[in-house]
Amino acid sequence: MADELTDAQAPARHLGRLRARMAEEGLTAFLARGTSNIQWLTAFDRVFDEEAAHALFVDQGRAVLHTDSRYSEACRRAAEGTGIAVNDVREGHGAFAAKLWSHRFMAEAADKLGIEDSIELCEYRALEKAFGEGEAPLPLRETDGVVAGLRAVKDPYEIARMRRAQTITDAAFAHIAEFMAPGMTERQVQLELENFMVTRGADGLAFPSIVATGANGASPHAIPGETVLEAGQCVVLDFGARIAGYCSDMTRTVFLGMPEGEMAAAWEALRAANEAVEAMLAPGVTGAEAHQLAEDVLEGHGFGGKMGHGLGHGVGLDIHEQPVLSPRNPQPLAAGNVVTVEPGIYLPGRFGMRLEDFGVVTETGFDVFTASTHEMVVI
Repeated sequence: MADELTDAQAPARHLGRLRARMAEEGLTAFLARGTSNIQWLTAFDRVFDEEAAHALFVDQGRAVLHTDSRYSEACRRAAEGTGIAVNDVREGHGAFAAKLWSHRFMAEAADKLGIEDSIELCEYRALEKAFGEGEAPLPLRETDGVVAGLRAVKDPYEIARMRRAQTITDAAFAHIAEFMAPGMTERQVQLELENFMVTRGADGLAFPSIVATGANGASPHAIPGETVLEAGQCVVLDFGARIAGYCSDMTRTVFLGMPEGEMAAAWEALRAANEAVEAMLAPGVTGAEAHQLAEDVLEGHGFGGKMGHGLGHGVGLDIHEQPVLSPRNPQPLAAGNVVTVEPGIYLPGRFGMRLEDFGVVTETGFDVFTASTHEMVVI
């Protein structure tokens, strides 16, 4: 399993893909500041945390990671054999980038440094100041999702990490379905669920788990609280584990007693929508088409307009990545895209439910990572 989860060639391959994209965009160099983007480009494991303390300067001949003393030793160990240099000089990222720029380029108007549009305004001002000391025009060019777009097509080792994370997540669902019972609070169930994933091998959580019962289930991102699980309700559980930086994501709805009437009909509609989309996903299908199929199935069962959110999203180092399955994505899916399929039905003041799997688009269809049943789970 360890060999399957690693890839020594990933740094060179990922940086090569970025350099090819830079050439297409007319960029002389690129400055990455998003930590997940830097983690993907370098493929460093067990180095980065949630603090945005790093910058990666890449041109056609160099890749230099600027960090500080808290991370430099771990970064240098991870960089061995990759060709990535590590710089921990105590200066701002803007000054760091400007020095690398001035040492290589002649500040021609055609030379451009790509920057991420996600940086904060104060950091952009610092870049302006660092690059604005000479008479040449500023070389900064805002880019839109350059690295995020590259990350959308996963390597085999990335897929292996997500499969492993999902194995833990499936085991957690089997456990929690046996554990939970009327009289418990949402928060009690959340804590048990999360503790199970961590103690069974997860490096951490993909995101704070959602446990929402009764009317709370009609809020897709409900925060677990002291609401008590009661017979006759359903409970939405949305959760995931993290392995070697990569996330899993699944949602199941558990029924506290056999549902009848509208609640039972809603579950059948939800399952039909999920399975119809998973059967149609393949390269060339657009995110908008996948979303619309789910809407059509729900409407055909009498639950039109009751979803309200996009059908799915990409998963990887971040829990929300490209591509998305939603009306705003007319782009075709590609083999290697890892996405969720999560139709939902939300009836405010009454109940809500969601059924979510995730998997990878292949050359022939959609390979679902999630092993947990689509059959109704009743406790």
